[in-house]
Amino acid sequence: MNLQTLIERATNSEIRELELLSIEGGFYLARIRSDQGQFTLLDNAAKPMHLRSITHLRDLLHAVPAFPCVLVQQCVHDEMCGRETASVEELRLPFSLTTPS
Repeated sequence: MNLQTLIERATNSEIRELELLSIEGGFYLARIRSDQGQFTLLDNAAKPMHLRSITHLRDLLHAVPAFPCVLVQQCVHDEMCGRETASVEELRLPFSLTTPS
């Protein structure tokens, strides 16, 4: 899904949730859930759009109606050697597109 499609669907209240995934290396990817499925936000070259922060996402979507958003951070302990065998859940923090968290 490109940015224009995301804006159109958000304007039509078709977005159920946006997950902003924190990726190693200091960037974020946006995963959008709608009734049509789950999509990654793509740039103009049809590659996953690298976002710099929640503020960057807010700047891109400043003119659309708000919809549920959550910051998703994987637990680093899940990849460590010698950890317990039980899986560790990802950290999910809700945030708003309209107000700073």
